[in-house]
Amino acid sequence: MAKRAYKSFRYKANSAWSSARRGLLSASGKTDIVVGSPPEFKGEPDIWAPEELLVGSVNTCIMLTFLTLAEAKGLTPVEYESEAEGLLEIIEGKYRITEVTVRPRVSLKGKAELERAREIMESVEAQCFISNSIKSKVTLTAEFVVAPSQK
Repeated sequence: MAKRAYKSFRYKANSAWSSARRGLLSASGKTDIVVGSPPEFKGEPDIWAPEELLVGSVNTCIMLTFLTLAEAKGLTPVEYESEAEGLLEIIEGKYRITEVTVRPRVSLKGKAELERAREIMESVEAQCFISNSIKSKVTLTAEFVVAPSQK
């Protein structure tokens, strides 16, 4: 059996200060994102904060990993929605996001798909690049439902 070749990838992002506790996050060929401190650290509530971006990265990676694994197993969800929450606390005198809880809700075509979807979700956390890259405890609490029939 041939050994699988693994690849490495590099990702780049730029930050530029614009005013007060605000800046722009950018990457080549993508729309800029206005970023800043969260309100807890004298920032503005309508600006994306690094804490939200980290939680959002875990949430998005969990979703994309599930969808990739589901596709490989021939499973196509009707709908996937997820909310995630991170806990920022002081540990040994330093702020850290110590845990991220991700709550996906996956709608499926029929009851026959429920068990396969659960099995796929069980392997997601171990394969998500982002959750593998952070110290935070990642908890995944998934809900699976059968979508109402489309008539």
